[in-house]
Amino acid sequence: MPTNRLVIKEEVATYASVLLDAAAEAGGQDAVLEVRDQAEQIVGFMRSNMDLSNALEDTSYTAEQRERIARGVFAPYDPVLVDVLAVMAERGDIALFSRVLRSYEEQIEGKLNIAVVDVTTVVPLDDSLREVIKKKAEADLGSEVVLREHIDKSILGGIIMSANGKRIDASVLSQLESARSVLKLSTDGGEC
Repeated sequence: MPTNRLVIKEEVATYASVLLDAAAEAGGQDAVLEVRDQAEQIVGFMRSNMDLSNALEDTSYTAEQRERIARGVFAPYDPVLVDVLAVMAERGDIALFSRVLRSYEEQIEGKLNIAVVDVTTVVPLDDSLREVIKKKAEADLGSEVVLREHIDKSILGGIIMSANGKRIDASVLSQLESARSVLKLSTDGGEC
């Protein structure tokens, strides 16, 4: 039986909405953001552990067994998140979890008027720079901003910021690559 994409999209949005409402009720904005961070960890963990992913999707296990596996593996995480993961595993929908996370992030922005801005630098931000970035992003985006900070030594210096599908790359690495590209294309006029 073919699966309708619209039905799947609605299921994903429903799981995300239930997760967001439960997290907000349990602990407000802080809990909502903590659940998002934990969900990102789980998505990464599941991508790197195919045995777990396969077990949670395996129809040779009963729905109750898949639910128990999910509850056991994810027990250290927020109970709201564990409940949603257990239901998804029980229903055979765990493969949708990365899409649920994306929908959850979109709903955070829509329902709570919070924009999540990913900021990548070589060294951790100090409080004054963090505040400058946050105020600038809030002015540009017209909503409250929560920074999600990442450290990546490979960018050499500068900053990379992304939010709402837009990316600003002011890293030293990208500037060097741009200069390298320009130098390859340009000639000095002295060669034939």
